[in-house]
Amino acid sequence: MAEHIDWRALYPFESHHMRLGSLRLHYLDEGSGNPLLMVHGNPTWSFYWRNLAIEFRQHFRVLVPDHIGCGLSDKPQNYDYSLAQHISNLVELIETRDLKNITLLAHDWGGAIGLGAALQCADRFAQIVLFNTGAFPPPSIPRRIRACRIPGLGQIAVRGFNAFARAALTMATTNPAQFTPAVRSGFLYPYNSWANRIAIQRFVQDIPNSPQHSTWQTLANIEDSLKSLSDRPTKFIWGMQDWCFTPACLERLLIHFPHAEVCRIAEAGHFVVEDAHAQIVTELNQFFHQSGKLPPPSPQATTNG
Repeated sequence: MAEHIDWRALYPFESHHMRLGSLRLHYLDEGSGNPLLMVHGNPTWSFYWRNLAIEFRQHFRVLVPDHIGCGLSDKPQNYDYSLAQHISNLVELIETRDLKNITLLAHDWGGAIGLGAALQCADRFAQIVLFNTGAFPPPSIPRRIRACRIPGLGQIAVRGFNAFARAALTMATTNPAQFTPAVRSGFLYPYNSWANRIAIQRFVQDIPNSPQHSTWQTLANIEDSLKSLSDRPTKFIWGMQDWCFTPACLERLLIHFPHAEVCRIAEAGHFVVEDAHAQIVTELNQFFHQSGKLPPPSPQATTNG
């Protein structure tokens, strides 16, 4: 099928699994050294982080989980797909693998999930890198996402036609042409049936629109505690053309992380890691050198006369 053009060449990793009760959580575990924990959002999966994983596994231990319901993890139909549950799952991975001195890299829902986990085991986290995300109750829900929440019609669009994941390949980027058939196939591969799109729909439904929604309080509690993480070296890398996690979200996070370094990428959208990969690698290398996670570049050898 055209949708299954060879994407695996873009994803040259060994799969690992961790048991969460009867379920299997899939994750990547590449390289060695201090851990980089890359946490995806919706409707992506570990494939979103592939280029950064390849780049940095030569210097770090790179761990990239797929949330339950996403990517190559199990996709149960009767499950608590709440933010609190995703946080709990990530904490279990961190503790089971005894990760320490972690650098968190998080995007979209991964920001709330990753920061929620960092607050529960703060002594294991050394620094933070956030890409187009939020960790607070949303001030509003974009119209394009609200449409996917309409009872009945939203479910048919998201799970029947895969409209949320397909639309993201053009609406979440400033350069749709970069999404070659192989890249498109990789993004869509895990979400190839009604059943396998369960988590995409449940993430959309979990966006709280009032304090009566249980995830509203989860997000409010995370935001209230963010200042306790603000002493870690922190960098924000933001695609300024994002219509979902807009520049206003960046400014709200900066209230809690006033000392964070900020890289605003004018021509990038929500899928900032796709839109500006080369620039992001440069920014991260600089950040890791400054924070001591990478040694400074070796000076040229000198000859004693």
